[in-house]
Amino acid sequence: MANERMIKVTGKGNLKVKPDVTRITITLEGQNKEYDKILEQSSKDTEALKDILEKQGFDRSDVKTLMFNVDTRYESYQTRDKSWRERFVGYEFKHVVKVEFDSDNTRLGKILFALANAKAIHPDFRISYTVKDKESSKNELLGKAIADAKAKAAVLTNAAGVTLKDIKTIDYSWGEIEFEYSPMRGDMLCKAAMVDESCGSFDMDIEPDDIEVSDSVTVVWEIA
Repeated sequence: MANERMIKVTGKGNLKVKPDVTRITITLEGQNKEYDKILEQSSKDTEALKDILEKQGFDRSDVKTLMFNVDTRYESYQTRDKSWRERFVGYEFKHVVKVEFDSDNTRLGKILFALANAKAIHPDFRISYTVKDKESSKNELLGKAIADAKAKAAVLTNAAGVTLKDIKTIDYSWGEIEFEYSPMRGDMLCKAAMVDESCGSFDMDIEPDDIEVSDSVTVVWEIA
């Protein structure tokens, strides 16, 4: 092994993927002085949100929680001796959920209109785009990275007057690749969109850009 001659090359793959799934990430927040009351509010707001989305064709189980947190809240105040202190003012919750659907601007406009005009809650929301078949895209990206490594190795060995033999190792991190493109926040899109009051919808004219992803792999060959 110690006498083996080897070459190590890192290949990089780049891929552009057309998004075909729309993702709406929705944030609910609230404050209350009592812990049990803040839990009750978070539950009511979540159910109200599910009611809205159910009317837009989603199952209640389609609403997926990304993050839920209840934290204490303090405020700073100045005492009579001009020193600053903090006092407890209550609790606050933050619940972040998402829904996804096959990209459709007409349906998107109706969902955003319903969220923007909700009476019981005032959700913050963000629109992004992703792809349905992530595994196929990941495999294609990995193939491009391997092909790039082989091409670089061929150039190097040809220039050095040596020959590639068997692959000794392939080092790949298997890290998470995020297939997501976000044009802007949902509230900004709503302000820019035209309103069709007759059908309760925003007129959304969005063509998301391709999602660009990259990954790398390191290959070690024996050379002769």
